[in-house]
Amino acid sequence: MKKLISLALLAIALLTFSFSSPALAGNLEEGAKIFNANCTTCHIGGGNVVVGKKTLKKAALEKYKKYSEEAVIEQVTKGKRAMPAFLGKLNETQIADVAAYVIAQADKDWK
Repeated sequence: MKKLISLALLAIALLTFSFSSPALAGNLEEGAKIFNANCTTCHIGGGNVVVGKKTLKKAALEKYKKYSEEAVIEQVTKGKRAMPAFLGKLNETQIADVAAYVIAQADKDWK
């Protein structure tokens, strides 16, 4: 019985860690530089001059299901509606750095 329980727990642990996404580790300093050079025209201070309600503030990111580095990476990579895609202008590492910066700033309310 103990072996069965141990096996079940091991299986659960393996499944849990197998399907979880890896932690992203963007460089915040580089992300800030890239953001300031490419994103502040529309998103100065975490705002949005094109679509005012879709800011980069934590509450808005959560509301629109964008409060994760993965979601920001997808948005920056592919673009959507008024936002252009940046893959090609920025490489994957730069986009990951921007995403890490955006989430870190959202956590600090862009202060």
